[in-house]
Amino acid sequence: MNSNLLLEDSDEDPFIAVVNLIDVLLVIIAALFLVLADNPLSPFTAEDVTVISNPGTPQMEIVIKKGQEIKRYKSKGASDIGAGVKVGTAYQLPDGSMVYIPE
Repeated sequence: MNSNLLLEDSDEDPFIAVVNLIDVLLVIIAALFLVLADNPLSPFTAEDVTVISNPGTPQMEIVIKKGQEIKRYKSKGASDIGAGVKVGTAYQLPDGSMVYIPE
């Protein structure tokens, strides 16, 4: 047989590199879909979620998702300590539950 007609071990089909690249891209796309599905604010989740980022800092933000509606509340950086009015009293019972009594 003619050795020129046979492929050597070092010769590769260029199409195999393209197939491998497509496989890698499919794995990356699948991983991105899993990350998106795992996100609590994802539009694909049916549950209501509240996320608080940077709590207690001037950059605090609260994100509330109810159904398909998402609301964002951002801190203004200033606190309103002492600006409120007492509206009732809360008591903690021995079993750990809380009871609120309005005034």
